[in-house]
Amino acid sequence: MDKYDAFIDRAEAEATLRPHVHEVPDFPKPGVNFKDVMPLLRDTRAREYALMHMRKYVESRSPDAIVGVESRGYVFAAPLAHIIKIPLVLARKPGKLPDKVVGVEYAIEYGKGRLEMQRDSISAGINALVIDDVLATGGTAKAAASLVESLGGKIAGFCFFAELDFLNGRKMLDGYDVFSLLHYGH
Repeated sequence: MDKYDAFIDRAEAEATLRPHVHEVPDFPKPGVNFKDVMPLLRDTRAREYALMHMRKYVESRSPDAIVGVESRGYVFAAPLAHIIKIPLVLARKPGKLPDKVVGVEYAIEYGKGRLEMQRDSISAGINALVIDDVLATGGTAKAAASLVESLGGKIAGFCFFAELDFLNGRKMLDGYDVFSLLHYGH
């Protein structure tokens, strides 16, 4: 599956984490089965397990900064940036950031979206690692990478709590290093 399987026991991860991810049918629109990670956040043991394994990947990529993608990506990105002691940069929805921003529009599995970052959040040559909760079609992650690269940064990798393999989002990130803790539909 991932070249990083050496530092994770997939069966243990499934048993520890999957019970804390609830599937919500027909959200946010009919036909979409939303993976809700909020129950995981309420369980301290499962949350710590997820962060510990995501940390292993992040540290293996030696980033200079972490980019957290709005909004559920923040719940993983912020503690990892704190633990590893590197800057946290936020990729946000339009109109949420003060000062000068750079933005990009992208397609998502159930519509269109736009992400923005403050212009001074990434310096030229910075290796940034993008973190989000779920890799679906890859549009949001690719948009975050485009923002980093438009500011002169480089992508150290992508880290996701879960990946919906049946949506082939990894193809959108071809050429980048990608790690997902859980996989659905492979």
